[in-house]
Amino acid sequence: MNESSVSVVVCVYTEDRWEDILAAVASVRAQSQPALETLLVVDHNQALLERLTREYKETDEVRVLANAGPRGLSAGRNTGIAASHGAIIAFLDDDAVAERDWLRHFAEGYADPRVMAVGGRTMPIWASGRRPAWFPEEFDWVVGCTYKGLPGGRVRVRNVLGGNASFRRTAFDAAGGFATGIGRDGDKRPLGCEETELCIRLTRARPDAVLLIDDRAVIHHRVPEVREHFGYFRARTYAEGLSKALVARSVGADKGLESERRYATRVLPAGVARGLRDALLARPGGAGRAGAIVAGVLTAAGGYVLGSLRARRGGATFTVVEIERSAEGGTA
Repeated sequence: MNESSVSVVVCVYTEDRWEDILAAVASVRAQSQPALETLLVVDHNQALLERLTREYKETDEVRVLANAGPRGLSAGRNTGIAASHGAIIAFLDDDAVAERDWLRHFAEGYADPRVMAVGGRTMPIWASGRRPAWFPEEFDWVVGCTYKGLPGGRVRVRNVLGGNASFRRTAFDAAGGFATGIGRDGDKRPLGCEETELCIRLTRARPDAVLLIDDRAVIHHRVPEVREHFGYFRARTYAEGLSKALVARSVGADKGLESERRYATRVLPAGVARGLRDALLARPGGAGRAGAIVAGVLTAAGGYVLGSLRARRGGATFTVVEIERSAEGGTA
């Protein structure tokens, strides 16, 4: 197997994102370090599966697959992993485009054999053309993007962020795949944390594992108009609390909330202070940003408390699956 070969997995679920999907695939095909293959995994949508199969029937390096597991992003990713041939497996959101050197920066990180995962920087493309004045950069994770407070450069982290990430294939051999029953499921409640749970599980299985973020590996992620409103902000922060509770129940609060403690005690108070200062200086959106940070913390905390109660009562579970190579998977 070529140790620098990269398979790119793009999970898709709706024809509403047709142009975005084509743009995502085009950005992968334009990489300075070519991908070995691009796998489009379709989440239980027969019409989209057939349409994409027709679109790429003469493109050898693009393969279209049906999600072989239950509905949801985690099972879709697991399907792509099982069918892929690369030594490294990268994941790109279906509504994002990668900069030309995205895969090259990922691959460079794996020169160190201890490195099991490399993530990148995700920049928002706001549907309205600009960031809403009230929307704090500290909460850009709400829209799937890199948020203020993450360290810059190439640095070691607890977990990478799933929409712009890569893993060494052997990481899945050691830890299993993405857990089902957690994370996104089409247009249902915007849950998350499946990549956090996987990364913690990986470092437990491989204590010597190194996980990195390299902020030169950049993608640009489209933020639809509906996600620019406070209603979505509130729903997403609440869902994050639910998800974090499930992860903490599985791996323990010490590890499950390790990064969140620094974020809540340092990054967010500084953000509130900046917002209040901007409000005093009559700068647009200052009070709104400060208020959104406070509201986001309270809403996430409420979700965490409820999620913890549900998990304690056995009402919320997730399943870790072993990755078995499919008939289409192999080595390269």
